[in-house]
Amino acid sequence: MTHQHPRFILASASPRRQELLARIGLTPDAVDPADIDETPRKAERPEPHVARLAAEKAAVVAARHPGAVVLAADTLVAAGLRILPKAEDEATARQCLALLSGRRHRVLTAVTVVDTLGVARHRLSRSTVRVARLTDADVETYIASGEWAGKAGGYAIQGRFEAHVQWMEGSFSGIMGLPLADARAMLRTAGLHV
Repeated sequence: MTHQHPRFILASASPRRQELLARIGLTPDAVDPADIDETPRKAERPEPHVARLAAEKAAVVAARHPGAVVLAADTLVAAGLRILPKAEDEATARQCLALLSGRRHRVLTAVTVVDTLGVARHRLSRSTVRVARLTDADVETYIASGEWAGKAGGYAIQGRFEAHVQWMEGSFSGIMGLPLADARAMLRTAGLHV
């Protein structure tokens, strides 16, 4: 008798999340981004904001795929209580890098997994990253790389920017966008064999 796996839906268009899932031997049956409004609410703090987005994304996509296991995640970079934007243009990337230069910041990744019965479980990965003081040349070289495009806080830790990271505490995969230890445990609880 062969064991029937539930369908697994990734509620994210992030290629990094797909790469990370592949590291634990998991390929989604479908990728279906939720496409929700990610604007922070008035006075919304970083942790409740990122947790709300992951839960909302999961709920929207789970409604489109009843009986499937759905994983949604959201990652943000916070400097104090300030939520840094996803850098969609060079000016925003420069602003983010100026804020992060020579200081520590938090990277929060919220994960929501909805199981085949529609039960949602939530986890929040918290990491701290210390960035070296960036010179103008450091910033311009990084901007020219294009690696910052679409990234929370204007950088990707797994690329060229890692050379500017003095230390980090927490989940490296969580900083990339999906804390694998948490995600694997949640997916197992939801009935996937990973």
